[in-house]
Amino acid sequence: MRIREYSTKGISFRKFLYILPFMLLLAVFAYYPLYGWVYAFFDYSPPIPLSKSPFVGLQWFRSLIENQVKIDQLLQVIKNTFGMSGLGLLFSWLPMIFAIFLNEIKAVRFRKFVQTVTTLPNFISWVLVYSLAFSMFSSEGIVNGLLKQLGLIDSPILFLQNSDHVWITMWLWTIWKTLGWSAILYIAAITGIDDSLYEAAHVDGATRMQVIWNVILPSMLPTYFVLLMLQIASFLNNGLEQYFVFQNAFNKENIQVLDLYVYNLAMGGGSYSVSVAISMLKSLISVVLLFSVNGFSKLLRGESIV
Repeated sequence: MRIREYSTKGISFRKFLYILPFMLLLAVFAYYPLYGWVYAFFDYSPPIPLSKSPFVGLQWFRSLIENQVKIDQLLQVIKNTFGMSGLGLLFSWLPMIFAIFLNEIKAVRFRKFVQTVTTLPNFISWVLVYSLAFSMFSSEGIVNGLLKQLGLIDSPILFLQNSDHVWITMWLWTIWKTLGWSAILYIAAITGIDDSLYEAAHVDGATRMQVIWNVILPSMLPTYFVLLMLQIASFLNNGLEQYFVFQNAFNKENIQVLDLYVYNLAMGGGSYSVSVAISMLKSLISVVLLFSVNGFSKLLRGESIV
């Protein structure tokens, strides 16, 4: 019994050594940077060292609720963040439907072609995406040139400077870039469906749509709900790069999400300590959202996601 106990401990220790490098990477790149939160409690201005910066305690946190200008800015930024993240949640089912569409294409070469073409944009940087958008939709771009040649417009339409529909345009660019890549997990879920379910459906005389509705879709729902809950948990983390490259003086008010606002505040506004304070609050709210969604998942599905 002792020999078996020692051998079990030895195996467990070796398994721990396998994951130790990943735990170290997590500590270095995820937890060590949290030391930067200390800047929120100082009146820090680069390049003055933190040790020579005056300690102000919770002054920057109080300013977020006492300064009306900052309150108005934060409300607009939160509105933008919730609007763009809300659009992502509202249409979170699109990758699942697209995966079903790909699965229903019987021509293998054409299916692979469509999947490849729709997946490749995910590996293009947002800088190149903006370059493409600029060449197509700028005042001297392809679309305006074509509309002028057709006689539909006299002066160019400022697509990229328009702030009225910036939420929708940003969502459309996101869908174009990520749809194929996001469908991969659902394609994997489809390939994992037991063939006996298809055979039983065909024996019962089910049509193609009935197979999709009664066999494929229910098998994909567990994957969808897990991804949906993870998306809700990261509701405030809707990225920086996309909005950074598309922002300009005309659409800045409506395109600034929380991450971009923190960046602009630190790099352009000179309020480094305030930006750290806002990012701290954002992180804490994200953690609360994660555990709330985890509790909801456990209550609804009987399974937690973390």
